[in-house]
Amino acid sequence: MLSDFSSQIAVGHVYVSTTENDQLQGFIVFFAVDQHMFLENVAVSASGRGQGIGKSLIQFCETQATRLGLDSVHLYTNARMTENLSIYPRLGYIEVSRHSEDGFDRVYFEKTLG
Repeated sequence: MLSDFSSQIAVGHVYVSTTENDQLQGFIVFFAVDQHMFLENVAVSASGRGQGIGKSLIQFCETQATRLGLDSVHLYTNARMTENLSIYPRLGYIEVSRHSEDGFDRVYFEKTLG
């Protein structure tokens, strides 16, 4: 994945989770597209895994989508990231398609809000 984090930070699409000592625990990148929020990236540090940080970041994305009056959150993941394929459905996301794009086998998910 080739993301331009500098540009995404500059326009306010990147949000971080830190410890009380300002240690990075995770981050999320999302932005509005038409009538949905597109969740582009979410990652949690190795030391932060298993603490609900990823879930909290995704809930934050969903809350912001609702605040903006958007009706859903869309995302995709690489089919090889098998852990993600079980996490997103547990968070209420429904698989809507699979196809190859930019050399990756992607799995697309959506969650209707409200």
